[in-house]
Amino acid sequence: MTVWLLTLVLVLAAAVAVLLVVDLVRDRAAQDSHFIALAVLEVVMIAQLVGGSIAVARTDREIEGAVLISYLVTVVLAPVVAAFFALSERSRVGTTILLLGVATVAGLEVRVWDLWNARA
Repeated sequence: MTVWLLTLVLVLAAAVAVLLVVDLVRDRAAQDSHFIALAVLEVVMIAQLVGGSIAVARTDREIEGAVLISYLVTVVLAPVVAAFFALSERSRVGTTILLLGVATVAGLEVRVWDLWNARA
């Protein structure tokens, strides 16, 4: 787990959130550009899951590996679940659901960093 990967995920999540907020203000439903942005974020988070799993296996730190891995899996699944619900609700509510999914990613990323640094 590295600082630059956490920063990349948080910056991407912030960029996607800004895109979603702009379209919420414009009263637009979820669009293809939103799902493409989520897909880019998802690819980075899958890389983080793989890298984090390897880091947990190799570390000598006093961390709870199962909890950290479960957070990493949840971070990967949150945007997928949000996209599923946004696709079923093709209105402004769908865009709001995507925004909540991205906010969940940002919050879980901060918690993952705390767990990695053994701050309970």
